[in-house]
Amino acid sequence: MNCREAIALIGEFLEESLGPETLAEFERHLAECAPCRAYLATYRKTMALTGRVEGFEMPDEMKTRLRSLLLAELGRGGKGA
Repeated sequence: MNCREAIALIGEFLEESLGPETLAEFERHLAECAPCRAYLATYRKTMALTGRVEGFEMPDEMKTRLRSLLLAELGRGGKGA
């Protein structure tokens, strides 16, 4: 799994709706990828701050900014793109 694939699965991961094989692959990727762990932590924090965990859709601007941050981290030597 690469970073783009992992980022696409974050919503399903947080909803606990990933199948066992995909979940295991996602967790392996997170164990090896600090930028994706940071992205996930930021996503979780955003959800907590809004107080609306279920059905929360991150604004497009925030998604764009977080993706840019992740890609910048990857460009500095991160794994998985």
